[in-house]
Amino acid sequence: MDRLACVDLPALPLQLLVRRHPDWKGAPAAVVDRDAPQGEILYADAEARREGVSPGQRYGTALALCPRLCAGEASAADVERAVGEVADLLERFSPEVEPSADEPGVFWLSAAGLERLHGSATSFARDVRRALGEIGFEAGVAVGFSRFGTYALARSLKAAMATRSPEEERAAAGRTALAGYDLPPSAQAALARLGVVTVAQLLALPPAGLLTRFGPGVHGLALAARGDAWRPLDPRAPSERFAAEIALDYADADAERLGFLAKGLLHPILARLAARREAVAELELRIDLDHRPPLLARVKPAAPTLDARQLVELVRLRLEATELGAGAVGMGVTARAVEADPEQLRLFAEHKKRDLDAANRALARLRAEFGDAAVVRARLTEGHLPEAQFAWEPLERAAFPSSARAGSAPMALVRRIRARPTPLGTRPAGGPQGIHLGGLADAPVSAADGPYVISGGWWRREVHREYYFAKTKNGRILWVYFDRRRRRWFLHGEVA
Repeated sequence: MDRLACVDLPALPLQLLVRRHPDWKGAPAAVVDRDAPQGEILYADAEARREGVSPGQRYGTALALCPRLCAGEASAADVERAVGEVADLLERFSPEVEPSADEPGVFWLSAAGLERLHGSATSFARDVRRALGEIGFEAGVAVGFSRFGTYALARSLKAAMATRSPEEERAAAGRTALAGYDLPPSAQAALARLGVVTVAQLLALPPAGLLTRFGPGVHGLALAARGDAWRPLDPRAPSERFAAEIALDYADADAERLGFLAKGLLHPILARLAARREAVAELELRIDLDHRPPLLARVKPAAPTLDARQLVELVRLRLEATELGAGAVGMGVTARAVEADPEQLRLFAEHKKRDLDAANRALARLRAEFGDAAVVRARLTEGHLPEAQFAWEPLERAAFPSSARAGSAPMALVRRIRARPTPLGTRPAGGPQGIHLGGLADAPVSAADGPYVISGGWWRREVHREYYFAKTKNGRILWVYFDRRRRRWFLHGEVA
């Protein structure tokens, strides 16, 4: 029998609201249908329930019971977007994912054969739960053999588990409490008076009178528990993800440089969308922080667009307004696409990423004003030292690089090398804010990466250089080295 898994995100709208307001952590929280005194409480967390708040109350009444209650709205669009986000994540673990049409936050997955990839079915469930936790969702995950059995265990335990046989699953599901299911309070109270508080006790009742005495909710639960409402897994059609990501060589918290990286990730996505006649309705930005959980942010243009400049500006503004708390070691961009307006497609085609004719016209103007020697290009040469590894030659016409690989990520950072290294001094100057490589007039160094040693040159003259990337407190990244033979520091370039 094929294995099946169920993922349950309890009170998904409430989890969305708490994820949107991390400062609410530890405080009583609730979801209301509208932010007004007459609004109705739809969901309340455990802390709010202890204060007397419960679903069905008016918002004003709940505030009177719990003055420190944090409440807000979670729209249907927000919930639908979260369901899509979770389904996209679950498709990394299983090719067949079915979101529940009746209960947003409940998903079924095919787990056939996946225990071989994860070591065991229990490890598979733990890996899924851990991945959901990393994006801010609490979930119960159960691996078993039936829809209802996995659903009952995922909902009741709120942990990760797997059953070894259908009999074990059936017995465990029978022990789950009816209070954990969305049954009408009147029906639960009537069953409790009869001493029926678990699924197994419900199944012991005569099935004929359940619908008449307790209503369709209890009757439907009994049908599902017996397996009479069985239906095969109906996975959603996997959606194509328009995403790109990059890993950084070192942690970087500068918003301007991170925006430049996002721009490089965005251009290939826009080209793919334009080919499909689609545009970006929303961008999700994921920033992998150094020794911290990843940070997620969303930006939404005023209208679906293919304008890279507009999207990059929104990303830059969001980054500048976000306190990272640590350096970024990676970044990912995911686009949510909708059908593009024909005018958007025409503008995208007219404004290509690279226009060689326009570039050659600009170069011609430079040569006309400053002479032929003003336009040159670097040609690689054989040399031991960095300044001897290239030479300049005249450039007649610009052309695309023939060695560029299709789909390769663009270079994010450019090292600008000085033709002659600039002497800085025999030792860095010490100031109240730290070390100053270029004297107290320059910004102090906040971090340095190195040394990267270049030595040798016995065929001409002995060379021993210790190179460093020095980041200053004003955001510059200097490429400096210490010459052992001369016992002096030199500035050889800058990273921009």
